[in-house]
Amino acid sequence: MRGGMGGNMNKMMKQMQKMQKDMMKAQEELQEMSFEATAGGGMVKVVANGKKEIVDIEIKEEVVDPDDVEMLQDLIIAATNDVLKQVEERSNDTMGQFTKGLNLPGGMF
Repeated sequence: MRGGMGGNMNKMMKQMQKMQKDMMKAQEELQEMSFEATAGGGMVKVVANGKKEIVDIEIKEEVVDPDDVEMLQDLIIAATNDVLKQVEERSNDTMGQFTKGLNLPGGMF
């Protein structure tokens, strides 16, 4: 009783394995990417990788005012939130391409 059912199942399994391999490759590439955001007209720059890790912060000397540390803190927070949002959006775009059209219950991915 070999027939279409076994062949379809094998084909589907191969497609799922390929998709999983492609997803892993896309995720690795995403993690190696670099993202940057600035605040205060470029006075503060924050760089993150695709793993949502902050890898660099640059602060222009002229924005460092001992009498207004709060402003500098706000600029750092703004740039950090912006760069992390960029990583999140890129991650959703990249990984979302694999789940488009799949009617997965309960948001499996």
